[in-house]
Amino acid sequence: MCAPTGAVLADGNCYCPATPTALLELGPLARGATEEELAAHGERAHELFRYKLGRVARDNEDGVHRVMYPARLGKVRYPLAPTSMTLDFSHLEVLDPPGHPPTCCTQETITVEDSVNAKTRQKHDYASRAHRQSYNRRSGSERTSSWMKDAATTGMRRGWCRMFGLAKNALVYALAVVVHNVRLVLAFEDQEQANARRAAMGLGPLGRRRRRHRRRGEQPAPDAHSPEPATPG
Repeated sequence: MCAPTGAVLADGNCYCPATPTALLELGPLARGATEEELAAHGERAHELFRYKLGRVARDNEDGVHRVMYPARLGKVRYPLAPTSMTLDFSHLEVLDPPGHPPTCCTQETITVEDSVNAKTRQKHDYASRAHRQSYNRRSGSERTSSWMKDAATTGMRRGWCRMFGLAKNALVYALAVVVHNVRLVLAFEDQEQANARRAAMGLGPLGRRRRRHRRRGEQPAPDAHSPEPATPG
């Protein structure tokens, strides 16, 4: 809770004090979520967005900006904001307004200092579709970086290229990235062909193999994708 104004601070944003706790505790989707789970999660993220105090100005030179209550922005119906009650019933409504509303509910706008949400402020709303798509780029960049540094593939490390000069090294780095992109394209095409063959046989697409860490001396489990070993006659 932001003491001076009464706004709720969560995931880098300021929210209405009447925001349901279940929406504030909305987390990321599990890996391999279905289309129905994606749609339901998107609806809940959109509901949470309606309770967020919206920006009405950019940061000034000191990093301070102003935000407005969601009812005055036309996002929710709030009995203490008469103009918001003219919205249609497709908008969320605060059914139990506080008896003594805090400053964020009664004032036209409130000031958010640069120290508020300084470490958690981000470009996209947490758990939203835009945030999920943006964060996926980090997974791709980390995966590419690990492939580049892997000694079994490129082995890109200090001293790996015996060339002097920024232009020469930049060219070698660019060629290494090209090789990595070609490898991804070929792997994708192989995956699509394998799925097409399985679909012709009435089977579903191949999923990602589950990693399993074995203790020292433990025998590996048989692979479901590999054929059965031949039994000696």
